[in-house]
Amino acid sequence: FLISGHGTKGVFELLSGWRRTRENLPFKDRVADAYSDVMVSYTMTSSLYFIAFGMGASPFTNIEAVKVFCQNMCVSILLNYFYIFSFFGSCLVFAGQLEQNRYHSIFCCKIPSAEYLDRKPVWFQTMMNDGHQHTSHHETNPYQHHFIQHFLREHYNEWITNIYVKPFVVILYLIYASFSFMGCLQINDGANIINLLASESPSVSYALIQQKYFSNYSPVIGFYIYEPLEYWNGTVQEDLKTLSQGFNTVSWIEQYYQYLRVGNISATNKSDFISILQSSFLKKPEFQHFKNDIIFSKAGDENNIIASRLYLVARTSENTQREAVELLEKLRPLSLIQSIKFIVFNPTFVFMDHYGLSVTMPVLISGFGILLVLILTFFLVIHPLGNFWLILSVTSIELGVLGLMTLWNVDMDCISILCLIYTLNFAIDHCAPLLYTFVLATEHTRTQCIKNSLQEHGTAILQNVSSFLIGLVPLLFVPSNLTFTLFKCLLLAGSCTLLHCFVILPVFLTFFPPSKKHHKKKKRAKRKEREEIECIEIQENPDHVTAV
Repeated sequence: FLISGHGTKGVFELLSGWRRTRENLPFKDRVADAYSDVMVSYTMTSSLYFIAFGMGASPFTNIEAVKVFCQNMCVSILLNYFYIFSFFGSCLVFAGQLEQNRYHSIFCCKIPSAEYLDRKPVWFQTMMNDGHQHTSHHETNPYQHHFIQHFLREHYNEWITNIYVKPFVVILYLIYASFSFMGCLQINDGANIINLLASESPSVSYALIQQKYFSNYSPVIGFYIYEPLEYWNGTVQEDLKTLSQGFNTVSWIEQYYQYLRVGNISATNKSDFISILQSSFLKKPEFQHFKNDIIFSKAGDENNIIASRLYLVARTSENTQREAVELLEKLRPLSLIQSIKFIVFNPTFVFMDHYGLSVTMPVLISGFGILLVLILTFFLVIHPLGNFWLILSVTSIELGVLGLMTLWNVDMDCISILCLIYTLNFAIDHCAPLLYTFVLATEHTRTQCIKNSLQEHGTAILQNVSSFLIGLVPLLFVPSNLTFTLFKCLLLAGSCTLLHCFVILPVFLTFFPPSKKHHKKKKRAKRKEREEIECIEIQENPDHVTAV
């Protein structure tokens, strides 16, 4: 789903560039014009994808699942690029031969004449029509008759640049920014195991009931001591009590100490402690279940306890998941500084570790990748305002997706983080051609420049984003919370990008720099210079006025 957005973008852009070429040109010239028009920007965006996900596939990433995902993305990006660069270009050449020789693009048969088609039924005319409305086959610009291109040129461009529409667009963006900022202030981490389960699984029901009725206690934490310890020593006993302070414990150690106190039995040395433990305490029916919690070893005639375990349960408030993470963060450092060597574990800690790393590491990787790309492309950009507008647009889209995602009850889990990284690339992929075409345009006014930019790239952007959003529909029917999270994030990414490309940028670019006045002055200077030269030539040699 992620790679389809980038692949179809290249297909639609190259198809749009091919349609803008003149049909009466040789195939070699048409391919050269289309590739020079499209492949430079597509190469830059593909490089951005490859660098960003290449960083994720590097040894810097310590999450194996993210590393495998990024490796697959890099391979897919390379396949996409070479497919567009080679095979799809060959298909365009073949399609150009069919167009020039008036063959049908689907049935590959000769298209009948207009007189023959007029005598046939409407369905036959629709099936066999080549799409040209004029009798002359070689038009100056047949792409102008494309229905999306016609709609953008004749209707949408005039409407979005209307002076009465611009205030409403500004209000719309302020509402968008307000909701985005409000959502960014309410970001939650994704340490909820329910997000990893199928929607209708029994585990979800168990987790919901546990959170509703028994959320006052943390998960049962295994406390594992993995070294021989002098349990009969008073100092060791005090250290164990200190470590388990504040927890409800299920421990063989506490039960054994209580057993010794009740029976008034003395076990202050190693031999008495272990012999009473094995021969008396663990023989009792009520204590036999502790046998699995103690590991004995025998060296000659002497027994030793080489490892043991006990269980801890912490009292928590309503925010169980957050407090469990804080509890984990407090217990683990203690295992490094205490004299007793122990580890703490619960199966949910695996997911908590995963989410903790998934929030920080991918953000650092994506930020470093974007910074690296901006440094590499700094010397290739003709106009610095293009980079400036691109950074503003991508930041606005990224913050919008992040804020609206939070308001839509999407937590910061592994899927949402990967989608946020993808949103950076998706936004650059669609905004960069539109912005650089506007910045480098030489028309008299900003309004005319943005109109030309939308005419050149609007059709490809609309086709690609529409195809991308339609491709997300099957995700709605997968009974998985993670898949539904993927649908929500990618839907917001496509919608926010479409909103910026067709509504926000066309209006805001008419207010702010770059100014187009210097282009107007240059044209006036050239026109004045030409008039002066003509006048001089006319005065010197009036007989050559026609030649001038």
